[in-house]
This record gives sequence, structure tokens and C-alpha cells, in this order.
Amino acid sequence: MTSSAVDPVQLEQVRQRVFLALFIALAVTLNAVEYLLPSPLPWFRFGLANILTVTALYLYGSRAAWTVALSRILIGSLLLGTLFSPGFLLSLSGGLLATLLMTSSFQLLGSRIGPVGVSVLGALGHAGGQLLIAWLLIVQHPSIWLMLPFFLLFSLISGMINGLAADMLLDFLLKHEAFARHKTTREFPSQTSGSDVT
Repeated sequence: MTSSAVDPVQLEQVRQRVFLALFIALAVTLNAVEYLLPSPLPWFRFGLANILTVTALYLYGSRAAWTVALSRILIGSLLLGTLFSPGFLLSLSGGLLATLLMTSSFQLLGSRIGPVGVSVLGALGHAGGQLLIAWLLIVQHPSIWLMLPFFLLFSLISGMINGLAADMLLDFLLKHEAFARHKTTREFPSQTSGSDVT
């Protein structure tokens, strides 16, 4: 009786691809659920899907974070029927600036910034990007910037909470065999390279 040997490196990569696909699916689901829930003010969302983007950034690298963020925006808008609507443009602009700030800070600061700090920067970028596009394309009145302090305060709070959730999720996932390399070294992907699983 013979048994085929399984390459542990290849098996780890397959497991990581499965987790990345789950991250995208969960991010799309959280985005859709949050969109359907009532909001106290226009554009005020808690950004729970950002938890998955931050987690992907630390486990895989910048390329995976972009993959999760853009997939969440595009697939979510297709499912909700909002593609190319004003809401889609707001979500896209906020998501692009948020992901740019998160990946840049991760690459530049490395271990000096944790998931909470990255998440807060992302939340602030998301608010700023949304207000900028709203001012350029929708409202076109300077008074819209009066909302900026409220947006920034809300973003700071939501970014901290989402960052803490991402940190806890990272601690949980590092116990899984798919991320054994991270667990033993306590190091995350190179801040200068993208994901090797996308």
C-alpha cells in the first residue's frame, strides 16, 4: 500500500487561497448587510468589511488587501444593483483612498503600526474620499465640509473598533495551520511585496 506525499508548502498555499476567498465573500456579505441596515445619517456606515481588508493586509500583503477591497465594492454593488450609481461612486472613492492609506502605512511603517492604526487611517481615508466625491459630483456646496468633523470623529471610533476586531481575528487565524509560518516567526508578509496567493 502506497501513500502520496503532500507538499506542505503547496498545501499551505492552497489553504491560504481558500481563506482569501472566504475573506472576499465575508466582506461582500458584511458590506451588503450594512448597506441594507438603516443609517442615522447619509453615508454613515460602520465599515465592518474593513476588518477583512486589514486582516488580509497583515496575513498576505498589500495586493491581497486591494483584492478584498475592490472585490467587496464591485461585487457588492452588482448584488445590490447600485453599480455606477452615486452610492457606488462614494463607496469606490472612499474605498480607494482608504486602501491606499492602509497599504502605504503598512509598507512604510511595517511593525511600527498595528491593525488598529491601519484601520483608523483607512476609516479616515474612507470618510475623506466620500466627502470629496460628494462635493465634486453630488452636493457641490462648500457647506458639505461642515460635516467633516462629525465624519472624522465617527471614523476614528469605527476605525478603532474595527482595528481591534481585526487584531483579534489575526490572533485567532494565526493558530490555524494555513498560517503556521506567521505563527512561528510572528512576522507578516514583506511590506514591499504583494501577496503571493492572489
